[in-house]
Amino acid sequence: MTNGPVIVSVFGKTDVGRTRDHNEDTFLVADLSRRIASLQPDVREHPVGPRGSLFVVADGMGGAAAGEVASKMAVDQIFSHMTTVWPEDGEVSAQRFAYRMKEAVELANNRIHGHAREHPDVRGMGTTATVAGVFGSDLYLAQVGDSRGYLVRGGVTTQLTKDQSLMQRLVEAGEITEEEAEHSDRRNIILQALGPDPRVKVDLTIQPLRRGDVLVLCSDGLSGQVRKDEIAGLVAEQPDLVNLCARLIELANERGGPDNITALAARFWGDGLTEPDGTAEVGHQVYPLSEGEATTEPVPVYTGSPVPVPLSQPAPQSRWLTIGAAALLALAFLAYLAFGSR
Repeated sequence: MTNGPVIVSVFGKTDVGRTRDHNEDTFLVADLSRRIASLQPDVREHPVGPRGSLFVVADGMGGAAAGEVASKMAVDQIFSHMTTVWPEDGEVSAQRFAYRMKEAVELANNRIHGHAREHPDVRGMGTTATVAGVFGSDLYLAQVGDSRGYLVRGGVTTQLTKDQSLMQRLVEAGEITEEEAEHSDRRNIILQALGPDPRVKVDLTIQPLRRGDVLVLCSDGLSGQVRKDEIAGLVAEQPDLVNLCARLIELANERGGPDNITALAARFWGDGLTEPDGTAEVGHQVYPLSEGEATTEPVPVYTGSPVPVPLSQPAPQSRWLTIGAAALLALAFLAYLAFGSR
């Protein structure tokens, strides 16, 4: 273990895109040790403290402004939990940090689902959530949906998250290639989101960091338009993270900007990290929580101030299905591929 601090430089930016009339994406940059969330200079570059740092991208979905409300609810709940319950936790360990992150995402699901039940006009509202937490020299990711996390190391971009989508399921089944999935008309159908169902399965992963690593979190408005190799190229060309986020969004807009676009970039350095030596694995690595992490203590759900949801607009066709409907569609597609020619 290398002695010394881990320093993070971070910036985030969101854009409505070229075709939408409002932005349903929300993002967060936070220093958990000081319980501060902002893009002020003292947060844009700060040492990772004893309680860690947190970055979130949420892509809301739903009629009228319901998606906008859902993504903000998710980010508010996650930040509240990680700055109230986690700082008071007597056990300051990697296991506990990862557990509290996962718990925060599950509580966000509870809050959005409860709001939709109490307000039938926004039933079905939901949001993706990709949450990245830095604790010590490791990066933890908790994900629901298809907003992505990439790591750029040594000029190569690796996707750390795994889309919870219909196309990803078919790729894993060997029925279609990744290239076919990227060009499919159904590539935006996701199998899980925060809000529609009372329970979610949070994908929790870990990535050991090395000096010079760059994390990019983004909504599918960016990942659907900009390739992995292009992200690595822009990271090399734009050392300033403000310019990097602006250029990523600009490139997505140049290609049509069909959706809201959010880009969040964080660079890690300092004596607390070792230099990359080419031996460390990079990618989707499941982080198993120990059985002892289950808790029976009551956990508060942040309610905040209610956000009015305009109901005068008709709900557009959603880009996601309920888990059951999506699973049935996936099974039908698999059956077609397996037996259709017979």
